[in-house]
Formats: sequence, structure tokens, C-alpha cells
Amino acid sequence: MADKAVPHFHNQAGVSVIAVGSKEFMCIGALPPFDHPHVFLDMGSETEIICQYCSTLFRYDPKLKPGTAEPAGCVWHDETPAASKSETVKPETVKAA
Repeated sequence: MADKAVPHFHNQAGVSVIAVGSKEFMCIGALPPFDHPHVFLDMGSETEIICQYCSTLFRYDPKLKPGTAEPAGCVWHDETPAASKSETVKPETVKAA
């Protein structure tokens, strides 16, 4: 399969800011299967953008190569492992009265 033409980034780690080397990209939120709809974000002439689904702040860094990010683990590829059950939030159990 060919690489994606548009870089995809995720925020599985929940970092406050992701520096990216591209001004046009897709945000997927968390890793599959817990990802949100993959949304195209375009910074245009701005240097920051917030994803409307997950509220991740992306900041353009011209020192980074296109398609890369800091933290580097926020770049998503098809071969990126999916989130495991241990990475998910477990709902609280409700005790019967």
C-alpha cells in the first residue's frame, strides 16, 4: 500500500501541544479503534490549529520535516499498533444498593 499523501497525527498520549512539520494534515484523535472521525486540518497562514473533535493543539514548527511531529510518536501510519485495552479508561463499577 502506498504511503498516505496527507500526514496523519494522533494524541494517544494526551500531550498539551503537538509540534508538526506540515500545515495540512489529518487528526485522528486517539489510536484505532478509539479514534475519532479523521478530520482534515489546514492552518493556512496561521501557525496553530485546534482539532474540533479532540481539542488537541497543533503548532507548526518549520524546523520539522513535513509529515513529522514532536513528540515523534504522534505520527500515525497504517502499521502503527492499535491501542490496547490497558490504554483505555475503564468505567467505574456501580455497586448495587
